[in-house]
Amino acid sequence: MRLKQALEAGQFAITAEVMPPRGADVSAALAHARRLRGLVHAVNVTDGSRAVMRMSSLALCRLLLDAGIEPVLQLACRDRNRIALQADLLGAHALGIRNLLCLTGDPVRAGDQPGARPVNELEAVRLLQQVSDFNRGADPVQGVLPDGPTDLFAGAAADPHSPSWIGLQRRLARKQAAGARFLQTQMVMDAVRLRRFVEELAAPLGLPVLAGVFLLKSARNAAFINRVVPGACIPQAVIDRLAAAANPADEGISIAAEQVAAYAGIAQGVHLMAVKAEERIPLILERAGVGALGIPA
Repeated sequence: MRLKQALEAGQFAITAEVMPPRGADVSAALAHARRLRGLVHAVNVTDGSRAVMRMSSLALCRLLLDAGIEPVLQLACRDRNRIALQADLLGAHALGIRNLLCLTGDPVRAGDQPGARPVNELEAVRLLQQVSDFNRGADPVQGVLPDGPTDLFAGAAADPHSPSWIGLQRRLARKQAAGARFLQTQMVMDAVRLRRFVEELAAPLGLPVLAGVFLLKSARNAAFINRVVPGACIPQAVIDRLAAAANPADEGISIAAEQVAAYAGIAQGVHLMAVKAEERIPLILERAGVGALGIPA
């Protein structure tokens, strides 16, 4: 459990996101993940991100383990009732998956099947509580799990750019009380805002923070994200920099690398998101001066 060990030891940690395929062929996703071996502590596998159909996160996480790569299982409440969530938690533990990111899940209306029926019986805080119950050996019906407690390392998501600072503070406190062991943020574009988030909200709760770094491909891509992604706030100066670049894709790599280097002095780690361009993550880390297993140069 390299990620858990790094975070608990106060070391700088790096995770990177890989999406399961929209189909049954995992070769491309596994190829992306293999390029990250030795560069990140764990590979985070999305679970129906933006309410778009993808292969099961649980399945890809198991395949990553088979390939010698530590996974982080994302588990969203949107599509499952409590029985299904409990089943997936126990199944993940049986398969050797220990890292978990507990999510409420993006709304169905944001996806490509808006007519689908959401479940949302639980949300992130109550899912974290269920993990904590399993970790102490509690059975929700019979009192005690017959095979003993689980050993899941659960984290939660957070948005440092939330417009309600007090609301964010209260929700983080609830997540910490429910059993969150670390925080993974949405994309962060403002180092000052990130520092305030870490120092005023996360640190008092004893929660290490993985700051979200998102790879932008072009000015058009950045403007699109600002329009359609809830809470996205890419500064106009960044969009202008991409628009003026001779090679916007390469400029996006440099911007992400600068963020990794800057956030290394603020948060305990970073979480890299390079949707449909995961092959560029090693170059981001190289330009950021980050060595093997997330050690800043």
